Amino acid sequence: MARVLVGVTGGIAAYKAAELARLLVKAGHEVTPILTDEAETFVAAKTFEALARREAPRELYPHLVQADLLVIAPLSANTLAKLAHGLADNVLTQTALAFEGPVLAAPAMNPRMWAHAATRENVARLRERGVVLVGPDEGELAEGEWGVGRMSEPEEIFARVEAVLARRHELEGKRVLVSAGGTREPLDAVRFLGNRSSGWMGVALAEEARLRGAEVTLVAANLSVPPPGKVELVPAPTAAELEREVLARSDADVVLMAAAVADYRPAEQSSGKRPKNEQPWTVTLEPTGDVLAQLGARRRNGQVLIGFAADHGETGLARAREKLEAKRSDLIVFNDVSREDIGFDAPENEVVLVSAAGERRIRKAPKERIASEILDEIVKLVPK
Repeated sequence: MARVLVGVTGGIAAYKAAELARLLVKAGHEVTPILTDEAETFVAAKTFEALARREAPRELYPHLVQADLLVIAPLSANTLAKLAHGLADNVLTQTALAFEGPVLAAPAMNPRMWAHAATRENVARLRERGVVLVGPDEGELAEGEWGVGRMSEPEEIFARVEAVLARRHELEGKRVLVSAGGTREPLDAVRFLGNRSSGWMGVALAEEARLRGAEVTLVAANLSVPPPGKVELVPAPTAAELEREVLARSDADVVLMAAAVADYRPAEQSSGKRPKNEQPWTVTLEPTGDVLAQLGARRRNGQVLIGFAADHGETGLARAREKLEAKRSDLIVFNDVSREDIGFDAPENEVVLVSAAGERRIRKAPKERIASEILDEIVKLVPK
């Protein structure tokens, strides 16, 4: 049983928080509801007090900061901004500012509010501080609009809470190295060869490893999503730089090579910008270093090595099986990039875990959930 603080902010999604509180109590957790005044205009505090069997506090007092986890659902744009800037004008924001444990939040707002530059900056600040965000999801909102801003379902938030609570010490004392993003190989001073990888999957894996107590280093190649907080961030924009930075840290206990590393780079790079003309531009490509193979060749006893394979359909899956043995890896995570609804540029993924013991498909789910299931498999491989 854990002590969970459930913060509820203003918004129509506040009614969903009642179900979250019910699920937490049913699981045996001690729940303390903390509602803002705006939240009470949508759902009465007595509803949460009845579900939690505990009164909502009206002022900050010691036991609020001695809980195991603070979850805020829904997290409105207004409270998100307050948390990002350290404001403490109500009992929930006071608690969040004083609380030293893990914080999980489920944003909910109008799609345009979610997409606004100010909100994006506030989200990045919270991520940098280690706040775990669940959602928001795409769907129909209360005002009839469709877009990204809908609060994740209570069951999804509850599952994430359970994962954070149950696994927070699993990788304590372990060093985890994660690569993420897509490398860019310069053609000239302004052009490059690259790929569509956003780094979302690798970032989710780094955050999940951190939540399980690991000391995490993220080698990042041109991320288009905010990196997680409380991890060491090492920029590595090209394949050569990623190779150098990863191999320099190859003594980690667990290595996850989630980055989409270019297989080829231009043999020659122009120092300036090549001007456009009517003549064809012929570019000779040369192979880049095989980082995963080098890691496999130098791996030490007890080290866990995870490779990733982004490929097409059954042919790609067959290549992933070959890659497992060729690269001396413990696990290959196969991602079918022939599908438009998962993988590159998508919030969800569906993967096949390929190991010497067999294969397991993880069905389509948010990348954070996929990361959690991948880490479940990794934990089984780490020597106790």
